[in-house]
Amino acid sequence: MHSVLVLGASGLIGNNLTDLLLKDNSITKVYVLVRRSLNIQHSKLEERIINFSDIDAYSNNFPQVDTIFCCIGTTQKQVKGNNDLYRSIDFDIPVNAAKIGLEKGVKKYVIVSAIGSNSKSSNFYVKLKGQVEEAIAALPFDAVHIMRPSLLLGYRKEFRLAERIFQAIMKPLNFLVPAKYKAIEGSQVAAAMLKADKSNEKGVHSYTYKKMTSL
Repeated sequence: MHSVLVLGASGLIGNNLTDLLLKDNSITKVYVLVRRSLNIQHSKLEERIINFSDIDAYSNNFPQVDTIFCCIGTTQKQVKGNNDLYRSIDFDIPVNAAKIGLEKGVKKYVIVSAIGSNSKSSNFYVKLKGQVEEAIAALPFDAVHIMRPSLLLGYRKEFRLAERIFQAIMKPLNFLVPAKYKAIEGSQVAAAMLKADKSNEKGVHSYTYKKMTSL
């Protein structure tokens, strides 16, 4: 019996991960906390629609699971340049999930961060990702697995023109890029997250391109 929770199930990595989890016979239950329905029907899937900014609703709807998979991530476009709103999504949601999860007996936390994450950086995004990592790594989970992808490849429901252009340029040139900065398919990150959860390693572990693709 192995039950899991996915945060950010509507995004590129989260969507791929949810699909993998539903197909995996070792996973008995998949919970997703979302703002809007995914419109997916599956016997193993339980969807809970919540307001993440309401901490009581967040806690009350939080299931008892073995592992949390966090694929939460927004963009400056989505928050219209509001860094406080950006932080409330990219920091508060995953860190609150970690704290609530611990109270409910969660053993493992697997999260998507970003290459170059650094809590001391002057760059808002890089600093924020580093702060999230540090906050979660400091909590007493049996294991924390941190994925640090560079450019993500794959289809997104949300159209991002700059990213589409960069993907088109980078894909054929990926072999020239240093290993940890190589572009990676969202499906590969999702697969690495599932494999990390299945490992018996304790403690805090981080993964860049080479490690994610060799799991």
